[in-house]
Amino acid sequence: MMSQGVDLQADPATVAASLTAEATALEGRLRQLREAVHVVDIRIASIAESLRTLRGTATTHGAGERRSGSPEDALPRR
Repeated sequence: MMSQGVDLQADPATVAASLTAEATALEGRLRQLREAVHVVDIRIASIAESLRTLRGTATTHGAGERRSGSPEDALPRR
């Protein structure tokens, strides 16, 4: 079944112009999506760096502390 917008008797030049316009619109949308993915990638890298910094700070602050009990006591119980 053909879509309602397709005219079987359409002029090839009209069809080509329509397809070119659609391709241009799709290329623009693709560019926007790539930019959005790039922004998300930058944000992920920033958050990952913050987490590494926080983990390093937590490790540094906890290095001098001793905990009582065996290492097995820290494991989750079922």
